[in-house]
Order: sequence, then structure tokens, then C-alpha cells
Amino acid sequence: MLSYTTIQGDTWDIIARKLWDRETMCSDLMNVNPDHAETIIFSSGIVLNVPEIETAVTVTTAPWRAKS
Repeated sequence: MLSYTTIQGDTWDIIARKLWDRETMCSDLMNVNPDHAETIIFSSGIVLNVPEIETAVTVTTAPWRAKS
């Protein structure tokens, strides 16, 4: 599992945005860090576990290249 060390002022949504560019992932982050789930604003130096999230890659074909 990966880890993230907080900086002063970090919040769950800010951390999720930094890691995955999606604030909505903060619940996944909170689930693997139950000891800190009640924290609203982090102080610096707290090491959090970071779950490995699979991200889907969407490949689109240009309309003129699509087979019909």
C-alpha cells in the first residue's frame, strides 16, 4: 500500500484531489485510515495509507476511423 504524508491544512478532499484528481475519492481514503476518520483539518507529518485505485482508461476512436 502506498502512503501520503500530510502538510498543514490538508483535508480529506484536498488529499484525494492531489492523489487522484477527484475529491469524491476521499471516502476511499478515509476507509483505509479509520484512526484519522474524525480529523477535519490535518497537521503536518501524519502518514496516511493510500489505497491503490484502478483507474479506467477510455480510448475513443475518431469518427472517421471507426469501422462501420
